[in-house]
Amino acid sequence: MQKIAKKFVEVMKDCSHVAKNGTNDFHRYKYATAADVLEKVNASLTKHGLASVVDINLLGSKEITTAKGNVEQIVTVEVSVTLIDAESGESLTLKGLGSGQDSGDKSVAKAQTMAIKYCYLNSLAIATNDDPEADRHTDEVMQPKAKPAQGKNNSANALICHDCGSNISQKVADYSKAKFGRFLCYDCQRSQQSVA
Repeated sequence: MQKIAKKFVEVMKDCSHVAKNGTNDFHRYKYATAADVLEKVNASLTKHGLASVVDINLLGSKEITTAKGNVEQIVTVEVSVTLIDAESGESLTLKGLGSGQDSGDKSVAKAQTMAIKYCYLNSLAIATNDDPEADRHTDEVMQPKAKPAQGKNNSANALICHDCGSNISQKVADYSKAKFGRFLCYDCQRSQQSVA
């Protein structure tokens, strides 16, 4: 395993960082795309004579109904990526998990893409400056803000819509929480009423 380990260290050096070139317009954040990760990793693997073979195992699949009443499929897969040194024949296996959700036939592809992306990100210690625990949106939705003082516009206490992330007023938040059980803007409230 010494030869493949040396090459793996070189791949880690080549792939130490992947820029966040992807943009999620709906939730307004940037992320490292799977295409960018795979392009960088593949270039380094081939440069150092390492072949990769992917094996995918379906762990689970279930149907869910979204808040808007759509039926979607959630699929979870485990991938095993075996790296083979073309010179020595030594091999190393990496593993990753991924889930994908879709109303059509793309849930498996989404799960596979996520699993392979995070398998490489974690195994090669690739930095993207992303931190899944730093989820401001979820923290704000789960923990209501205090009401701002009368007559003051306090943007630090802004509330956001659970579904689309838009800023909403305290009055709208109170109404939607009482009626729908979560903070929703006017548009998302209307879409909920049309589903009911």
